[in-house]
Amino acid sequence: MSWHHEIEQIVLPDAFWGEIVSHCKRKLAGDFLPGESEVKRAYGILAGVQEGKELRVKLVLPVKKNARNQGPLKTYMDNMMTEHAVASTTPLSQRGWITDPEELMDCFQQCDKQNLQIFGTYHMHIVPWEGDPIRDTPTVLDTVLAKDSNLFSFIISMVDMENPSMRAFYEGALEKPTPLIINS
Repeated sequence: MSWHHEIEQIVLPDAFWGEIVSHCKRKLAGDFLPGESEVKRAYGILAGVQEGKELRVKLVLPVKKNARNQGPLKTYMDNMMTEHAVASTTPLSQRGWITDPEELMDCFQQCDKQNLQIFGTYHMHIVPWEGDPIRDTPTVLDTVLAKDSNLFSFIISMVDMENPSMRAFYEGALEKPTPLIINS
């Protein structure tokens, strides 16, 4: 069931936005935590509650393990990259993220314990593209991967690390942006 039509905005407290930006900057600096995939990209999950026509972020769950190159997941992502990704400075074999299933289950359990709903995933774009210098919108690949997920895709532009920004798109669809309010 699709519920996104009733959502008029998503509210992200400043503290959580700061946490997300710190996660992105840390990963880009190559400062990896123990057990974290050594990939200079930040990925994570946003959870919270629906209050009327708003989603309110109450929890940011940075994910650590990229299962992109494991077993059948590698074949799946390689095929998705070949079919839908646009060439960039980063090789296709190093693009794409699949959250480790065990880590994802831990995120669900943590949300269940706090009565929170997972409503989106975040990832960053860092390389400006011709025609898209800010890179704050989903790519075709982002949209294909998010299709039928019933989740919002939060795209973080880290092209200008001093002025990062984030936008929300239901199922990664460019035509389905949702206002994102960052406040205290």
